[in-house]
Parts: sequence; C-alpha cells; structure tokens
Amino acid sequence: MSDRDLARAASEARNMAYAPYSKFRVGAALLLEDGSIMTAANLENASFGLSVCAERNLAARAIHAHRRDWVKLAIATDAEGFIPPCGACLQVIREFVEDIEILLVNNRGETEGTRLSDLLPKPFTDFPS
Repeated sequence: MSDRDLARAASEARNMAYAPYSKFRVGAALLLEDGSIMTAANLENASFGLSVCAERNLAARAIHAHRRDWVKLAIATDAEGFIPPCGACLQVIREFVEDIEILLVNNRGETEGTRLSDLLPKPFTDFPS
C-alpha cells in the first residue's frame, strides 16, 4: 500500500463528509496490518458540540470492528496547507495506539508525513495512582 493510495482513500472519504456549517470537509483513512483500509468523514450537527471529527468517527468504526492493528493514518482536508488532527482526536487516537505515522493530505493531494508522538508529545495516558 503506497502513501498515494492511502492519501487517495482519505480524499475520497472527505467527499462523504457532512459539513454544511463549517464547509470544512475532513476524510480519514486507516491502513490495517492486512493491507485493508477503513475510512470515515466528519459529521457536523446544528448543535456544534455534537459534531464528530473524521478521526474520531474512524477510531470508533475500527474499534467496533475489533480492529486494533493500525499501521498508518491519513487525514485529508479542504485546506491548501497541511492540517493536523485536533487535540481531542489526537488523544482518542493515542487511546488505541501508542504511536503511528500520520499522513496529512491537502486539497491538491500533496502529502506531509508526521507522527502521533510529534503532534501529541505529552498525552494523557493514565490516572495517577
């Protein structure tokens, strides 16, 4: 599975976003160990606090399918630049994987690679004893 294929899957997922309020579509694609890909998109709501980011939708989908074998994650947005996941999404991703390569995809299909550990260097991991 090439980065280009994963970026394309995230971009296609972005096209399925429901973003009538912000007009900012986000798609996420998760590469799994067997080479399969799961995708999801953001889902907005008129009550903005009920909106769900693509990354959290994807995490829920993967966990519901009993897939914890995450290899690489691609996030595609409508932006010209490279937009990382929000802090809430980073923390949710960290709940299920200690570190993962994240491929950021802009609106032209260009990519920039980073890691979860670079974007969230001090995650909330455990309650103090």
